[in-house]
Amino acid sequence: MAEEAQKTERISSISWKFPDWERKERGRRWYILAGIFIAICLFASFFDIKNWRPVFMGYNSNFLFALIIVLAGIVMFINERRDPLEIEFFADGDGVQIGEKFYDYDILKDFSILYKPKDSLARLYFEFKNPVRPRISLAIEEQDPIAIRNFFLRYLPEDLERLNEPLSEQLTKVLRL
Repeated sequence: MAEEAQKTERISSISWKFPDWERKERGRRWYILAGIFIAICLFASFFDIKNWRPVFMGYNSNFLFALIIVLAGIVMFINERRDPLEIEFFADGDGVQIGEKFYDYDILKDFSILYKPKDSLARLYFEFKNPVRPRISLAIEEQDPIAIRNFFLRYLPEDLERLNEPLSEQLTKVLRL
């Protein structure tokens, strides 16, 4: 009798904390390859190859591309030095709160959960009705994916077609960004 009451009991809210980004293990080889990639990009922004010889492009150089590459390197260096922040996730009947941002269910299109313990994959995704807004991807870590799924089924449709991580997240894993 008590088991039946537990099964029919509906949770009114869910919450947990997760890091805002995952620290990737990068070896010496990764930094060497990243440095070579940056050097090639900077070379390509200032030089052109004519008759197998580099020719400086002068005022026709791609200064904006060079600036973007340098800024991306600086941002990655600064991010590497800081520890991930803990963000609190909270959801109830009104909507979803992630850190300081609140999202009403009216602006969310659907949700999906990818849970593959063998691949160390446990993520919750929210898609917006507005196609311009990027998806929200959250680590569910040690939470019960079935309880999370049952909770969100009351408020949002589930995207059952999502079977794998988005390509952007797969590339981020492969490149250790």
